[in-house]
Amino acid sequence: MTGLQQATASRLLAALLCAVMAALTAGAFAQTPTGAGKAYVLTVDDAIGPATRDYIVRGIEQAEDERAELVVLKLNTPGGLDASMRDIIRKVLASKVPVATWVAPPGSRAASAGTYMLYASHVAAMAPSTNLGAATPVQIGGGGGGDRQPATPIERAREALKDEADGSEPNSSTDSTEQSNDTEGAAADESAQTAEPIAGDASTRKAVNDAVAYIKGLANRHGRNAEWAERAVREAVSLTAAEALELNVIDVVAEHLPELLAAIDGREVRMDEGTRTLATADLQTVDIEADWRTELLAIITNPTLAYILLMVGIYGLILEGYNPGALVPGVIGGICLLLALYAFQILPVNYAGLALMALGLALIAVEIFVPSFGILGIGGIVAVMFGSVILFDSGVPGLEMNTGLVAGMGFGSALVFGAIVWLAARSLRKPRLGGREALIGQKAEAISDFTGGEGRVHLQGEDWRAKSSQPIARGDTVRILDMEEQGFVLDVEPADRSDESTR
Repeated sequence: MTGLQQATASRLLAALLCAVMAALTAGAFAQTPTGAGKAYVLTVDDAIGPATRDYIVRGIEQAEDERAELVVLKLNTPGGLDASMRDIIRKVLASKVPVATWVAPPGSRAASAGTYMLYASHVAAMAPSTNLGAATPVQIGGGGGGDRQPATPIERAREALKDEADGSEPNSSTDSTEQSNDTEGAAADESAQTAEPIAGDASTRKAVNDAVAYIKGLANRHGRNAEWAERAVREAVSLTAAEALELNVIDVVAEHLPELLAAIDGREVRMDEGTRTLATADLQTVDIEADWRTELLAIITNPTLAYILLMVGIYGLILEGYNPGALVPGVIGGICLLLALYAFQILPVNYAGLALMALGLALIAVEIFVPSFGILGIGGIVAVMFGSVILFDSGVPGLEMNTGLVAGMGFGSALVFGAIVWLAARSLRKPRLGGREALIGQKAEAISDFTGGEGRVHLQGEDWRAKSSQPIARGDTVRILDMEEQGFVLDVEPADRSDESTR
């Protein structure tokens, strides 16, 4: 090999090595996770619903894709829908990134569904002056909330008889019983309390027992107080942050986010693939804001707004039916109705209430075409009112219907219906504006000489056959006396002579 060939081969090899190094460097930069060394913060300050579920699930997925070190769920909620809560918990349990649920800022709460989410998180934390609990499930569609009511007269009598049989004073404190040295008596008392049936019907007992098993499973997974979790479901008890920490319900009490990250640094948490040691002391926090999709979903799935969309949609279609071709009411009504139906698909809707509303609006629409002296319209308004009241279950926290809006809509519908009836009655009292009655007394112009008592006149842009017992020349002004229904022949007379006779 000549020197020239060796030099060429050396240059080619150097170029190849440079290309390989550049590719490796670019690949390293491309594979560097954007979330490394960061804690993503998701803020929930509302009821747990479809919009919240979408926001949290997509936020955790973003943290997984960008390989964040931690997800902090800053929570303040009165509760919410069971289906949305369970979707969130499933995502948290299967998350590849540790999730720390932090009830904050001070004054916040994690009630009902928030308690389950706190128990499901890898780290459960609260700020001072916050509370959690009251996790008794509320049955959708009525039928009771499933809360135990130990203070009813029957249960008080049962407790009094039990205390008398045990030789203790009625209404004695349960704390003294727990401090008794009689182990066998305490065990018997505990088994009796466990065997005591839950107040409520069969569906309520099923819901409560299912919720108890669910939250106890979450507590056992992360080594938290399962006994108190059961009480939170059965008795709807609540705890402050300090009490929750003392009873091993939560892991940390931290007032500020940096304090939380420092407190959980080095803690071992149980992930889906095994245990992991957290390294959170120096993490950079990044707030993940809700995007337009989540905001739109939150607005649409608000029960009050969904109800307004339904009413606007139906009234828009009714107005389009009354005025075909107006287009604007039909387009707006169709869009609003579709949005309302989408919201009803994911909200706890009572379909009996929805059917009553549809029936009532149909009766109001039919009233315009069928003379029923107001019976159909009044019945329609009553049906709309009752349907609106029972449309949404009022026991779900954060998803209550605004009763003032329902009353306003009913009053507005009554006013609209009353106005329609009044206008219809007034139109019946007015003289007819067409036909024979409308022509009598009108003036016309003769467009031909009347020969043999007959001729033609011009009236309101039309030419009519006419007859008269008096001579009439072309161009004379005539007055309409009558009209023959057969043949549409006008009976006229000269207008000037008529005016003279009137004078």
